[in-house]
Amino acid sequence: MPLRILLLPLLLPAAVVLVLLAMLGELGNALAAAAVTLAGSAIALAVSRESVQRQLHSLALKTRGRANGLAAPSAEPDALDEVITLEGAIDSLHARLSAQNAQLTQEARTLTAVLDGMIEGIWVTDAEGTVVRHNDALREMLRPGSGGIAGQRPLALIRNESLHEAVMRACREGASSRLELTLEGLFPRTLAIRVTPLGRDLPGSAAVFHDVTELRRLEKVRKDFVANVSHELRTPITAIRGYAETLQSGALQEPQVAPKMVEIIHRQSERLSELVEDLLELSRLESREVQLKFAPVPLAVAASRAAETVKPKAGGKDIHLELHVPTGLTARGDERAIEQVLLNLLDNAVKYTPAGGRVDVFGVLEDGRCVVRVKDTGVGIEPKHLSRIFERFYRVDKGRSRDMGGTGLGLSIVKHLLGAMGGEVKVESQPNVGSVFAIFLPVAPPEASSR
Repeated sequence: MPLRILLLPLLLPAAVVLVLLAMLGELGNALAAAAVTLAGSAIALAVSRESVQRQLHSLALKTRGRANGLAAPSAEPDALDEVITLEGAIDSLHARLSAQNAQLTQEARTLTAVLDGMIEGIWVTDAEGTVVRHNDALREMLRPGSGGIAGQRPLALIRNESLHEAVMRACREGASSRLELTLEGLFPRTLAIRVTPLGRDLPGSAAVFHDVTELRRLEKVRKDFVANVSHELRTPITAIRGYAETLQSGALQEPQVAPKMVEIIHRQSERLSELVEDLLELSRLESREVQLKFAPVPLAVAASRAAETVKPKAGGKDIHLELHVPTGLTARGDERAIEQVLLNLLDNAVKYTPAGGRVDVFGVLEDGRCVVRVKDTGVGIEPKHLSRIFERFYRVDKGRSRDMGGTGLGLSIVKHLLGAMGGEVKVESQPNVGSVFAIFLPVAPPEASSR
């Protein structure tokens, strides 16, 4: 406290007493009275100063306690009105700041919940391009390991110069960018990224990551499917058109040539019809439009019906076809679907088994599932093809498969039908020895199979 402020209340009362007594002619007693008054003023000032200091110290402790979240002590009963007014102002300011802080905390929690609930990955960088915030989806996409994402530069997280330059342009020039990149590794991912400046005079940038891996895969499947379908349709259509034009040009009048051409046209039209039917069937299966009716299915009966269909073809090639399926083996599934699965497998076995070969069908109960194996002594399949033979239009020997009239969709239909019934299909094969296709189906409940 400045000295003049301290001396003014101390000396003023003594000076007043001295002047009054001097005016009354009591100059001798004036000095003594002034001295007494000065002493009293000093004592009163000391007591008052100590009380004010104590109250201010108490107010300071209370304010610090509020700032640290502690309960405030009760006010002193002899507190000065000015101190009480100051304490009220501080309490009002504390309440307002507490309300604002609670609102900001709630907004921050809401923002974090929204960001973490998004399937898109998001990061926010500062003006230097360093990541300061991100959501859970981005961590799942990038899988940064123990280093984390916050505090890292884009180039340290994703080794891609284009992304790094896009972030720098957004931070320094306020420019937005779009790019797509592929992350290599055990689980490759394709990411579509949009980088934008934060805006509103906020330094830094934001990037939104969309995982388009499955979308790009489906686009490739669609393109391959269209290309394969076009190729498969072109072959029979070209044959039909060519022989029809030849007949129109005069060959229809030649008895030795015309019947053969008509037979070829008929055979190619059947092949075209089979391809269209298989495409429609596969489309219905993939779109889950096929309504399967689950019931107990005796596998011996289903295998017998499928074998009856292929017996003429097997007899024409002198192939011995034999069934070894016990009559009590009953699976839970759709009867028509199971017969179609067995028919496709038997048809392939007969088709790729040389004349004089053998095809056997074995049924057994293994590990709580019904298992049917179709074994042939055919040409077999090389190991490099085994993982892809259930893909649409995939052919081990494209030329030979087309010559034998296959559509390239049979095994794909088998896989989809079994998957819809909770089953699966596996294959074992050796070139020039033969193949074994095994289907696995759930066992029908005992009470259902007994009815």
